[in-house]
Amino acid sequence: MGAAVAAQARLNGAEVLWCPTGRSAATMERAQKYGLTGASDLGELTERADVILSICPPAYAEDVAVEVAAHLFTGIYVDGNAISPASMARVHAIMGRTRATIVDGSVIGSPPSASKSARLYLSGPAEALTPVAALFAGTAVQAHPLPGGIGRASALKLSYSSYQKASRVLAAVSYALAKDYGVEEELLDIAQGRTASYLAETTYIPKVAARSWRWGPEMGEVADALREVGLPADLAEASAAVMSRWENLRDSSLSTPDALERLHGAPDD
Repeated sequence: MGAAVAAQARLNGAEVLWCPTGRSAATMERAQKYGLTGASDLGELTERADVILSICPPAYAEDVAVEVAAHLFTGIYVDGNAISPASMARVHAIMGRTRATIVDGSVIGSPPSASKSARLYLSGPAEALTPVAALFAGTAVQAHPLPGGIGRASALKLSYSSYQKASRVLAAVSYALAKDYGVEEELLDIAQGRTASYLAETTYIPKVAARSWRWGPEMGEVADALREVGLPADLAEASAAVMSRWENLRDSSLSTPDALERLHGAPDD
């Protein structure tokens, strides 16, 4: 997602920096594909950049903020990660040690490309939202400033995730149970008689398994957000527990039956 969003900013004329230090060969390949400019280290990047957009697995959002804050960044710092409003408040506090302007962001949709678009929701100081949105004007990233302060964009993302991702997990569990009793074809027939049911999208289940290494922590953030406002977090926690059975399948390629079978084992199996 991060590389795809960066590519849209570059298509719009911005020079997009990235830091190759400690990154994988796959990340380097994506950076080259999209024409990103490598910085010698994070210090150079923070010195040259006007805007830093953090898009990473939610478990690392605060660590990234700590690293950037250590370099006393003074531009606009956009945390575009799927984290709870409370986690976003901690990021804000971390970056508050610098002279940076903090923007709460969230990306909803598929990685943007020539055929797909994504929405970038932004909340925070009004004077910072306009230049961030301008980076993506006319691109496949549709910027949507939100009224209100820090936490609004994060809350919107997790409100969506709490249904969208949990629904995918529930569909997988439903098929796993049906498969054990040999009624998966009947379940599919029922689902196909309904409108826009995830139960009809069985080919998506392996994708859920391959993404659970990062979706699981996101559901943990959803649970935090629900508890913060006195709502039950059981479903989000249960979804994260289900995903833990897939957490060692990062970016793997499985068949649907294989993905369903993995749900029967313990996380370390």
